[in-house]
Amino acid sequence: MVDNTHYEALGVPRDASADDIKRAYRKMARKYHPDVATDPDADAKFKAAGEAYSVLSDPESRAAYDRYGADWDQPRPEPDQQRAGAGSRWGGGFAFDDRDINADSFRDFFGGRFGGGFGGGFDRSAMQRDQHARIEIPLEDAVAGAKRAVTLQMPQLDQTGHVTMEQRTIDLTIPKGVMPGQQLRLRGLGTAGGDLFVEIAFQPHPVYRIEGRDLFVALPVTPWEAALGGKVKMPTPTGKVDLKIPPNARHGQKLRLRGRGLPGAQKGDLYAVLHIVNPPNLSQKARDLYRQLASESSYDPRSNLGA
Repeated sequence: MVDNTHYEALGVPRDASADDIKRAYRKMARKYHPDVATDPDADAKFKAAGEAYSVLSDPESRAAYDRYGADWDQPRPEPDQQRAGAGSRWGGGFAFDDRDINADSFRDFFGGRFGGGFGGGFDRSAMQRDQHARIEIPLEDAVAGAKRAVTLQMPQLDQTGHVTMEQRTIDLTIPKGVMPGQQLRLRGLGTAGGDLFVEIAFQPHPVYRIEGRDLFVALPVTPWEAALGGKVKMPTPTGKVDLKIPPNARHGQKLRLRGRGLPGAQKGDLYAVLHIVNPPNLSQKARDLYRQLASESSYDPRSNLGA
């Protein structure tokens, strides 16, 4: 039976493009984020959208989901070999480099340096090999630092030189201020005592846009808040704060909170980008007040257009 749960969670058809899926996730995440949503089911819809995006944004997991539905991530060994392909999602979000892991590939890689052949003894030190993986973390982990227990499968060699896939749980320390593209080196956790290099990537965030160590958030304000100024609540990665809106604030105006971006030797800043938003429904009294404002104001925002 065809499973459309993840597509329905994002409100996209099964033939949606990768860009369509990304746009739909950002829209749903902004709409149902706990900091801004009023829908009583917002939390469940927010989580469903995140889970759907984690599956559909990856071509391999999406293909598996389209074929197998809710059971897409169940083990299905290929005949005569074990495969760990790019984009394969082990517990914790790891993805190993695209390579068939079997005895022949080890022999090819090390140029036949197996003194005595695979059936007998061999120089195990020659088998040491670094492994590379990639993990997506929430922005909040980079802001505060975190420790994560990550489960993954890795190729290992037994005493006869046969390759097996071993499940391992690794305690990964994510340092405060880590940046996308940065690699964490775990010594001795690769193949046969080699090292494991973990590349950091950030999960898409429904609220913040990241540029270097600076963060940007689109902050909705009402027309009267923009005109009169005042304090409004706004989110930061470490909690909500009161932001002072200056009188006569403009749409698109940036207000900077120093040092509220990503930590580091030079801390990033957090920018609130003001978006003036009209209320969806106006009472009759509110309409009358707007008419009064229109009659008393001579301001013409189109005067420079010659209109």
